[in-house]
Amino acid sequence: MSEAAQLAGVPQTMLWTLHNRATEAIRPDGWLRDPEAVRLYRSIAYDYEAHFRRADGSHAMRSLMFDEALRPWLAAHPGGTVVELGCGLETQFQRCDDGRVNWLCVDLPESIAVRERFLPPSPRCRHLALSALDTRWIAEVDAARGVFVSAQGLFMYFDEAEVRRLFCAIVDAFPGGELMFDVIPRWFSRKTMQGLDLTPHYRAPRMPWGINRDEIAPLLRLWSPRLASVREEPYRRVRGFAGALMPVVAPLPWLGRLLPTIVQVRIAG
Repeated sequence: MSEAAQLAGVPQTMLWTLHNRATEAIRPDGWLRDPEAVRLYRSIAYDYEAHFRRADGSHAMRSLMFDEALRPWLAAHPGGTVVELGCGLETQFQRCDDGRVNWLCVDLPESIAVRERFLPPSPRCRHLALSALDTRWIAEVDAARGVFVSAQGLFMYFDEAEVRRLFCAIVDAFPGGELMFDVIPRWFSRKTMQGLDLTPHYRAPRMPWGINRDEIAPLLRLWSPRLASVREEPYRRVRGFAGALMPVVAPLPWLGRLLPTIVQVRIAG
């Protein structure tokens, strides 16, 4: 698939996350059921392991945790709107669609072009070819029945000032809404800034924004006083030796703060 093969930089990470999700979904003991991701994975001619090494299931766990947070919100907000920033080839709409939700996928033009080859838009799942930092997307959101903003694997690719501006724009635009995103710890951010080669064929993009788990809530509350709650949870597990250590490390104050973390924010009404 020529468009996928030509992706570079941050847009190329859509294939990295697809590799992790679909490989986990294929496993009989996989923790994520995602038939659409499997279909995409098998449809795109790409040497995933040569670029991204053997899948560890990390992105599948992230998607599962996002799904678990979104489904109760959908039940409580029939006909509400989900905004998926940096959607790439994520298939959360296909996994969670309740037949009523309105969905807005936002990503860079080159990413939307690839997405639309395999996941065409529909009346309830629209696509918008725009950077998440270009907040014109806010005007495209119908907030009448509630808004849930999802940003998987996105904020770490911006610098802190950009994250702050986008975070505050979302909080100001959607009182009573929710925002969910993930963060990487500071040590991992530094590693990517120095150059992180996953394989001889792939160097991960620079990820300027890293924050340790114990710093998240204080920083977000400093950015905006309009937060009803901030909840953070580290990834529950991944495959391999690191996955075996995660449940042991997560409760430890000095080590647990250094894990990748999922953040869910409720905005005051």
